[in-house]
Amino acid sequence: MPAPDKHGVGARIAYCRSVMRPKLSQRQLADAANVSLGAIRKIERGERGVSDAMLDAIADALGVDPARLLADRAPAHTRVRDALPALSAALATYDLPDDGPFRPNRELHTAVVEAARWRLAAQYTQIARKLPDLLIELARAYHSTLAEHRTELACLLVQAYRSADAVAYKFGAHDLSARLIELMRWAVPVSGDPLLAASVAYVRTETFFAARAYAAGLRVLEQAVDAAPAPTSPPTIAARGALHMRAAVIAGRAGHAAAAVSHLDEARALAGLVAEDVYYGTAFGPDSVKIHEVSVAVSLGAEHVSRALDIADQWQPPQDLPAERRSGFYIDLARAQLWSGLADDAFESLKVARHIAPQHTREHPWVREDAATLRRLKRADSETLTNFAEWCSAT
Repeated sequence: MPAPDKHGVGARIAYCRSVMRPKLSQRQLADAANVSLGAIRKIERGERGVSDAMLDAIADALGVDPARLLADRAPAHTRVRDALPALSAALATYDLPDDGPFRPNRELHTAVVEAARWRLAAQYTQIARKLPDLLIELARAYHSTLAEHRTELACLLVQAYRSADAVAYKFGAHDLSARLIELMRWAVPVSGDPLLAASVAYVRTETFFAARAYAAGLRVLEQAVDAAPAPTSPPTIAARGALHMRAAVIAGRAGHAAAAVSHLDEARALAGLVAEDVYYGTAFGPDSVKIHEVSVAVSLGAEHVSRALDIADQWQPPQDLPAERRSGFYIDLARAQLWSGLADDAFESLKVARHIAPQHTREHPWVREDAATLRRLKRADSETLTNFAEWCSAT
């Protein structure tokens, strides 16, 4: 029998299981992951290994990305990057897929919803592993269906492309991200859903962020606001409000303070009319707007960051917000704190972001920039800071 590994995958699984709310017993975890109780016990004691498929199942049952459980395996960011070519290959035949099998629409819908959940939870490894095959299967289904019956499949394609785009954009594959956005724009007219079109306009802003074409991105978003359905129901209110949130941030990056404030005011007013929730794949509500208020303050520059600090002094994102959004709050806050001379606070915020969504934090360019700055400012300081800077590849 191999010597128990007290610091490996099993120990991480045991730790995650023990801090769940409510806490999971080993039997509950085994049942949720469809793994035997004996296997879970041996894995947690470090007495047996874990296959990739079993690791994914256990991670899914725990509600964490497999990256949180990795020890001596390939780093999660390497696994994601290695999967990007497969994602590109899946897109290459979007209009001429092979003749393989595909599941009924209801099962495809379940798979697409699961991928959206991974995106919101910043579980990018899951997306990178599963989306290429799902996109191929959706393309088969779409092109095997009569044109007049493709509406539902077009909706599913848009949502699946969006989940795949989260990986491409966050991991710096901006050409692939732009391709995915163009495919969303290709499929959305077939869906006939104006709210889905609004969500695609929201995502399209990534191309302008990547190109630093902020003024152009603001124009496109303002056109999308004008084209969005009237805000007469929670989904239509959220669609318009999300566009205003996004417009506020890109206006800040463009240096248009008045436009940023105006869009933020519009978003805040609309958020007051709905409960915080995920609408058409985008979190929107009072908490999301508050997070964007911090982002706008940082986007406008150092002279505005006091507003971000004021918000953080009185409020923190609630635990039920999507992990990607919560980690983004602390990444933005860290930059505001760093610009305000609060180096220790900035590092604490980065560590909180890492705990919430490790992959999102690791791949964020601001994290690398700010960790490198902190390391220069505190050369003689703790090994923890050095380890963090090396973890996120700060130079």
